[in-house]
Amino acid sequence: MGFRVGLTYNVKSEWVLKPGDPPDINAELDHEETVAHIERAFQEAGHTVVRIGNARQLIELAGKVPVDIVFNIAEGYEGRNRESQVPILLEMLRIPFVGADGLTLGLTLDKVLTKKVLIAEGIATPRYAEVTDPEKLWEVDLTFPLIVKLRCEGSSKGLSPKSLVNTPDELRAQVRFLADTYKHATIFIEEFVEGEEFTVAIIGNESPDVFPVVQVALDGRTDLGRNFFHYAYLRSGADYICPAKIPEPLAKQMQDLALRTYQAVECRDFGRVDFRVDRKGRPYVLEINPLPSLSPEDVFNFVAKHRGITHYQIISRILDVALARTGLKAREEAGSLSARSR
Repeated sequence: MGFRVGLTYNVKSEWVLKPGDPPDINAELDHEETVAHIERAFQEAGHTVVRIGNARQLIELAGKVPVDIVFNIAEGYEGRNRESQVPILLEMLRIPFVGADGLTLGLTLDKVLTKKVLIAEGIATPRYAEVTDPEKLWEVDLTFPLIVKLRCEGSSKGLSPKSLVNTPDELRAQVRFLADTYKHATIFIEEFVEGEEFTVAIIGNESPDVFPVVQVALDGRTDLGRNFFHYAYLRSGADYICPAKIPEPLAKQMQDLALRTYQAVECRDFGRVDFRVDRKGRPYVLEINPLPSLSPEDVFNFVAKHRGITHYQIISRILDVALARTGLKAREEAGSLSARSR
């Protein structure tokens, strides 16, 4: 007997591009194909799927959502609390949902607040500075090269080859560009880690399953040097190597750091932690994503293949751990036993 699973999401077609919008303005939103893929995964597992849609559609359905649990991949609307919008509404409606709650999603979307947590937990992350006055950047005690980022954005939004700066003049120019292009956005800078890029997927709660380290290859190269994943690679694609062909101690170190990061920000059910490793083999946590892409082209499909399961099965597994966490699985099993004993 399956569950009634609601889907909350934002798709790219919701954002109507306006004159002056940067080309990556809707980068975080999902493709319709990804939503359909997740829907089919649950249907194959025997569940009934109810498409709910975005936060506004959830509000319109308030009190009339015929589901047992919601699988949330909604990115929300503008503002640094946008990823928290759907989870908070679901909490208010007392509807169980898959994934992190609003507090974790709000915290981790803000890269500066995330860094403060990582530093407090003793987890290595590149040194950084907030940009409050672009004219005082020369006072920043950081070592070039630096990378300039939007503080509260995902999906490599705002990142391009020009984000890597080598001089104070380049730094000022890129900060001004982001400030002019992404209105009302806040900016921060961090020391760039020259070397290789990796990511670690995690599923679970009490005893999370930390998957093998995946290496990111760009333009056919794993030794990225000063290259890095940015918006252009969302269109041209990156290659993922699973498991990464790296020494076992380094892989174990990154898996341990990924789990510590996952637990430090109180992720639930699933997440992904991104790393850079420098020329001396030292890993640094760049960020944690508690709302990672489940597109068939993304990392979770690669770790599924390594485990010998399908992408549908790994998506269903994320639902299963949430059903266990919320107690819905236990109640269903108790009901099934009760029915069989009659």
